[in-house]
Amino acid sequence: MELNEYLSTLQEYLHLTLFTLQDTEVTIMSMVIFFLFLSFFLFLGSFARRILQHRILKKFAIDSGLQYTLARVTQYIIVVLGVLISFQFVGIDLTSLAVIFGLLSVGIGFGLQNITANFISGLIIMFERPISVGDRVEVGGIEGDVIEISIRSTKIKTMNNTSIIVPNTQFVENNVINFSHGDSTFRLHVYVGVSYSSNLDDVLKALNEVAEEHPKVMKVPEHQVHLTQFGDSSWDMELRVWIPEVKDRLIIRNELNQAIVRKFAEMDIEIPFPQRDLHVRSSVDLPVSNKAN
Repeated sequence: MELNEYLSTLQEYLHLTLFTLQDTEVTIMSMVIFFLFLSFFLFLGSFARRILQHRILKKFAIDSGLQYTLARVTQYIIVVLGVLISFQFVGIDLTSLAVIFGLLSVGIGFGLQNITANFISGLIIMFERPISVGDRVEVGGIEGDVIEISIRSTKIKTMNNTSIIVPNTQFVENNVINFSHGDSTFRLHVYVGVSYSSNLDDVLKALNEVAEEHPKVMKVPEHQVHLTQFGDSSWDMELRVWIPEVKDRLIIRNELNQAIVRKFAEMDIEIPFPQRDLHVRSSVDLPVSNKAN
């Protein structure tokens, strides 16, 4: 009998009315069911995103950024549907909630402007796709790879393996450099100065050979060598090459610089250091006194 009494008491507590919403009684039982349904759909949305992104969409010829967007949108749709179903299952009419949300919208609009702006910006980023997961971007002077785009912020991993959380509004309202947008090829500029005593044809030949011998320099478009200006102590040369992956530009620039040093050493081409020659000249004879002491 004691067990039956405990069960009866528990049942009474579970059916205890917490509040009434538009003639609908909300009990402890309905709230428990609501959160169970909501948790289930949150898990289902996250599970569906992982399956789509890492298994199903991998089989199609779709770039990684679009795969991420489709998986994320699917997750949000499942979660929204789960919220609607959860409310309906516990007997709460959504039209009654619309009245309450309408009254709260003014306060939310003033108090959560930044969150709302980031939410809308996140949707814009996902559908317009100015940036995608895997892109190399520079925003606010920070360069890194986009590794995650959420509904409020975007996570960027810098060159130093540091994660930076950037609000989505930064990508919509400010200028953003996207090195990978649409095309990952990149024109790399390498600068070097050579002595005025150098043979120009040898310099041109050396720089052309450096570009031709590097395995990651593209043949099309063809590289170019320019004498950009006559500096104070050197001819200022510029080697322009195209590389297939912008993310490798720092590594390739280092390799080209080292190759230039070695090639110039082989061909006896001097890389001068900044220097100044001072000439003192007088246009009049200076008086010299030979007066004896």
